[in-house]
This record gives sequence, structure tokens and C-alpha cells, in this order.
Amino acid sequence: MSKTAASLAPAADPSRWKALVFIALAQLMVVLDATIVNIALPSAQTDLGISDANRQWVITAYALAFGGLLLFGGRIADKWGRKNAFVVGLVGFALASALGGAANGEAMMLGARALQGAFGALLAPAALSLLAVMFTDAKERAKAFGIYGAIAGGGGAVGLILGGFLTEYLNWRWTFFVNIPFAIVAAVGAWMVIREPAGSRNRAPLDIPGVILSTTGLVALVYGFTRAESAGWSDVLTVAMFAASAVLLAGFVLVESKVKSPLLPLRVLLERNRGGVYLSLGLAVISMFGLFLFLTYYLQVVKGFSPVKTGFAFLPMIAGMITGSTQIGARLMTRVPPRLLMGPGFMVAGLGMLLLTQLEVGSSYPALILPAQLLLGLGMGTAFMPAMSLATHGVNPADAGVASAMVNTSQQVGGAIGTALLNTIAASATTAYLTDHAAEAAAGGPAAQLIQAQAMVEGYASAIWWAVGILVASSVIALTLINTGRPGAGGPVASGSGSGSGSGEEAELKIPVIAH
Repeated sequence: MSKTAASLAPAADPSRWKALVFIALAQLMVVLDATIVNIALPSAQTDLGISDANRQWVITAYALAFGGLLLFGGRIADKWGRKNAFVVGLVGFALASALGGAANGEAMMLGARALQGAFGALLAPAALSLLAVMFTDAKERAKAFGIYGAIAGGGGAVGLILGGFLTEYLNWRWTFFVNIPFAIVAAVGAWMVIREPAGSRNRAPLDIPGVILSTTGLVALVYGFTRAESAGWSDVLTVAMFAASAVLLAGFVLVESKVKSPLLPLRVLLERNRGGVYLSLGLAVISMFGLFLFLTYYLQVVKGFSPVKTGFAFLPMIAGMITGSTQIGARLMTRVPPRLLMGPGFMVAGLGMLLLTQLEVGSSYPALILPAQLLLGLGMGTAFMPAMSLATHGVNPADAGVASAMVNTSQQVGGAIGTALLNTIAASATTAYLTDHAAEAAAGGPAAQLIQAQAMVEGYASAIWWAVGILVASSVIALTLINTGRPGAGGPVASGSGSGSGSGEEAELKIPVIAH
């Protein structure tokens, strides 16, 4: 680091590790909420009288608001202050959760879920960008992002365990109410200990056309994939949503290249290292979301596990993610280039996924599912950790919020695609299997039930083969596009100026932030 850069580097915040506790707690709340409600949905549907046709909206309302507003939330955090956005996001999420837990009908439930998504879109990028600007030392940054990456990767599985406990032993409403203590503790703690570095805000005027185009474009994209799952890929409205999304997002890119103060500066997106992270991470999440769905149904429907037992069955994956993130990724991040963690990490996860292509009705949990989950967790944890850190690699501090929002956007869109795409593939394979065994299925009795179970597992295995290919593609993208050296080393580094980011002074200011 040059003397000039060293003199510009702010002193390390003495309360940064305390702040990490509250940031991690908030991230856990947002991530586990994505799966905790899935476990509670059947009970909530019965209590509130939600029709089968509308039950998907309990999930979709959240996904649309969260995915559509993430870029806007990231820029608000940059402009208004990340600490302010973080605390307001927490308070709003808690109030929306209380509304969901107290819901007395379908409309109230769907409104609460949309509000949760909106406040989550403010909270999630603020949390990640706070880490980016508070941890400037390379080794400390590696540890902090290791913890954050483990939570981002494993929080969904934690949600399955917690959701199972709350639904089975208390009531589905507690899957909402449980967010309130999380949010209160995180908000009070954050308000007391977080000290945002001076001069890191972006006070440029808000890009209103960019907000409208990005929000409507992302909502159309997420809704298109969500609708494809239930109505089919050739459905008129599904096709219309994809077409509208393409037009709106193309218009967004055009506007961002012209306006003086864009919502998403193209330099953030086009720099090859960050672009590699967004693309490889989004693809990896496609496979992970599909797997959560398939394993949950396999364990509960085929194996007859209870919700709580199903949640505990995911523990090896959580253990693998925590180990991969904190013990492998964090320890090696300052020693090897990120691509040598992300590429092999996705490959190891792909190997775990490959094992699961061997699923059968009578497959042994200890012999097949447990080792597959350990490999998946280790690989994903190792890859997620440098990916989360690299997402804000070399970015101007004033753009940290929107760069962080892009990580969440890639994950959210990846999740929507994964659920729709892999579920459609599984359903097609199941239907084909049942057609081929129609005579046996028509016989009735135990034999027909076995055919139904075998058809379901055949569908899962077919879709998991696609997930293996997607993880291999993630690995290749990470190894090909990401070319930065390890933190503190020479070699290619991101300047954040992929599209002409500004003055030399700005570039100099970026150095302390990424601790190069």
C-alpha cells in the first residue's frame, strides 16, 4: 500500500467485532425467513383459508418485493447511511413479521409478506456493505466474511430446523413472531455500537428512472420464473413476463449508461471479478434452492420424516458450510487467490450433488445423504466466503451498498430460477416415469404407492443431474473470470473503474477499503 493510501486509511473501528455480531444476527434472520415459512405454510394455509391456487403467493409476495427492491435498497443505504438503513430495515421487518403472525386472513398475510420483502431489501445490502466499509484489514476481513458467508449459506437450513420445531410444538404463527426478538436485539445493538466510516456515503441525486425500470424489470423476471413453476413455460402470461423483463432491464442498462448519477453504475457490474462473483453465485444458488426443495419433500414424503426430524437431517450441510467458510475459506483467503477457493469449492459441492443423483426410495441416510450433504456444505461454505468478500472488491465506498445489493439480487433471482427450473424438470421426469409404468400404477394397493414414490424420486434425480451441471458451470466461471490475486498480494486487482469510474483520487480512496 502506498504512503498516500496508508495515510487515507481510517483507524480500525474498536467496536467492529461487536458490530459483526448484530450484523450476522440480522443476516441470519433474513436468510432463515426464506425457508422457515415453507415448513409452516400447510398449517397457515388451513388456518387462514388460503386456496391451493393462492398459497404460492405467501412465498411469491416476499420474493417479488425482496428481489425487485434490492437495488433500490442498496442505493438508499449508500445515500441515507448504511447504519440508518440497517436499523430502519430491522424495525420494519419486525413490524411486518408481527403483522404476519397476527394475520386473520389471506389479504393480511400476503400484505405482511410483501412488507417483509420490502424491508428485507433495505436491510440485506446495508448489512453486507457495513462489513465492507468497517473491516479494512485483509485478515480481519477474511474472518468477518467467513462468519457472514457461513450464515448466508447455512441460514436456509437453520430455517428448516427452527420452522419444524415451532410448527410442530407451538404454532405456525411463531415462525413470524420469532423474528421480533432477533430484530430488536440486532437493532438496539447496531444503534449502540456501529460507527459508519466518515465520507462513505453517496449523496448524488436518486436515479428515479433507474429505480422504476430495475424494480419492474426484476419483479417481472422473478414472477415469470415463479409462474413458470405452476403454469408452465409456454403459458401466455409467463412468456409475457419474460419479454417485459427483457425490455425493462435492457432499458435500465441504457439509462444507467447515460445518466450522471446512475442507480447501478455499470462499473460495479462490468468489472470482471465482481461480475464473475455475481454470475457464479447466482448459478450456484439455482442448484442449492432446488436441492432444499427436493430433499425436504424426499425426507418427509418418501421417508416419512417429521418436520423436526427433517430439519435435523440438514445439520450435516450446516456443519459443512460453517467448517468450509470459517476453517477453510477464512484461513486460506489471505494466502491464495479467491478463484482457487471458489472454483474448487463449487466442484466439491458438485461432487456432493453427484452423489444425490443416486437417490432411490430405499436409499440410506447415513450411507448416501449424509456424506453428500457434508460435501455440499464444505464446498459451498468454502466458495461463499470469498464470494461475499469479493462482491465489494475494489468498489468505491460510495457504491458499497449497491454492489452488496447485486449479491443479494443474484441470489434471489437464482433462487427463483432454481425453484422453477428444477421443479419443472423433476415434474416432467416424474410424469414420464408414471406414463411408462401406468399399468402397475393402475393396479392400486402397495405396488401403486411404491410406483408413485419411485416416480417422485426419479424426478428428483433427473433434476439433480442438471444441478450438478450448473455447479460445474459456476466453477468454470469462477476460475475463468475471477483473476484478482490474494489480498495484500500483487497481480491483477479490481479498480472498480470498469466503465470509467472517475478520478484518480477516487481510485486511491478505494485502496484502504479492500486492504490491498
